[in-house]
Amino acid sequence: MNTLHLIRPETAAHYREAVGTTIDRLADRIAAADLPTTSTPAAELHQRVAAVDLDAPAIGTDRALAELDELFVREAVWFHTPGYLAHLNCPVALPAVAAEAVLAAVNPSVDTWDQSRIGTDIERHVVDWLARRIGFAAGDGVFTSGGSQSNLQALLLAREAATAAPAAAPAAIAPATRAETATGTATGTGTGTGTTASDRTDRADRPFRADRTPDLADLALFATAETHFSVRKSARLLGLPDTAVVDVATDAAGRMLPAALALAIADARADGRTPMAVVATAGTTDRGVIDPVAPIADVCDLEDVWLHVDAAYGCGLLVSPTRRHLLTGIERARSVTTDLHKSFFQPVPSSVLVVRDPADLRRASWHADYLNPEDAAEPNQVDKSLQTTRRFDALKLWATLRASGADAIGRAFDAVVDLAAATHAVVQAHPDLVLVAPTQLSTVLFRWQPAGVTDDEADALVAPLRAALLAEGRVLIAKTVIAGRPCNKLTLLDPATTVEQMRASLDHVVATAERLRAATSEPQLTPSAGPAAAGAATPTASTTRTASATPTASTTRTDGAAR
Repeated sequence: MNTLHLIRPETAAHYREAVGTTIDRLADRIAAADLPTTSTPAAELHQRVAAVDLDAPAIGTDRALAELDELFVREAVWFHTPGYLAHLNCPVALPAVAAEAVLAAVNPSVDTWDQSRIGTDIERHVVDWLARRIGFAAGDGVFTSGGSQSNLQALLLAREAATAAPAAAPAAIAPATRAETATGTATGTGTGTGTTASDRTDRADRPFRADRTPDLADLALFATAETHFSVRKSARLLGLPDTAVVDVATDAAGRMLPAALALAIADARADGRTPMAVVATAGTTDRGVIDPVAPIADVCDLEDVWLHVDAAYGCGLLVSPTRRHLLTGIERARSVTTDLHKSFFQPVPSSVLVVRDPADLRRASWHADYLNPEDAAEPNQVDKSLQTTRRFDALKLWATLRASGADAIGRAFDAVVDLAAATHAVVQAHPDLVLVAPTQLSTVLFRWQPAGVTDDEADALVAPLRAALLAEGRVLIAKTVIAGRPCNKLTLLDPATTVEQMRASLDHVVATAERLRAATSEPQLTPSAGPAAAGAATPTASTTRTASATPTASTTRTDGAAR
């Protein structure tokens, strides 16, 4: 009969052997990994998993871990390889990985003091450090499962603040006029899930009153079309109507316009609605741009509206030796989301919601006599958290800071931003590629579109190109939609990747696009189609093209100040 082996004093030797063997296998896999994943077809992966009968007789720890290595690790996606360019996934800091092993074995839960003891102190110390980096003199916060949960909790706190008690209506902002928002682009005019300031319905029957507590249906949440989808999802989870999210106009680079925000808030008040929060983004997922936080904070201060900064992506700037100024004004936010498993190179999950005023966290507190009574003498982190049982993720950043220091993290993040700038130049110089938009962080939005390829033809190739590259496993990219048109996307988060490797990856992307184009084109279209198709399989084929098709500055750069 098989036995369930639990970690106990008598199983310490078995633990050492099982984990040691697993680490040896992993180290071998890591050392050999030079591609982001394999070319095993998805259908075969599905079949391999389905073939495992979880009710079959147990096979023992050694065989189970060997099976795990073959079934999962062999087919894993490796973020530390130069060909992984798809999403906001980073290679992870070695001290944090070791700390993760400690967490798995000790298995602490930092919801109450008596389940974690010094773990609670370590988390609080790490949160205090992060709050000071933001600029909060006496801030507080809590680790969460990720940026989506951090945003949800921040907006919950903002909702509770907005509905807690009547507040006097602040003075209107005089400078904001509709003419001042004329520079906003179409991306700020709505996405179908929110409303715009100019599309409001007449609500004269429900004028703004300073002496009433707002209903949930009256609350307005201000964001942009570039804001992370979790904000709209959070609004729904918080019981707000679909019209609650107001899309504020952006500039050509996709950054919120403060004048448009002021106008949107004024319009909401005129409709009898109560501004609940403004969400500014420090690093949008697609464009990698940063909303002008300081001017947005000016509006929020004047209007007495909660400012939340989603810095899930851009939080690496908090420790940047050269770019910290890009977050100027973040210290004026009421709450900030940071995803350390993005820009601090931490293993997933590692996210922190940080607030400027510790009292704000108590807006969502709940006490239970059996867990965290209100008169408890111990510091219980569950008082601040949406979760009860919760991982001790702070230990990973603690280990990284102690081993490498904050400056090393900042230099690593600077390196990927520098790499993105260099890659933009490579794309701009390439005769077959078009740079779609600038960035302030580490994304690259581009489209394969040589001379003679129409917009419709280029757009139709975006999704098949990503799919073909994923099936091959050599270079992984993503796709998105910018200004109504599909495009491909790179997100760079490996500081060890070089410009030469990026150039080789882009050459391979171009060669794949040429092959796909040739496969879908009729042979008689042009005499030159044959040679191009014949050379499509070689990464250097694209370099034989002339520079006459190089995109002009007007098509590749919309904001010269983006860097």
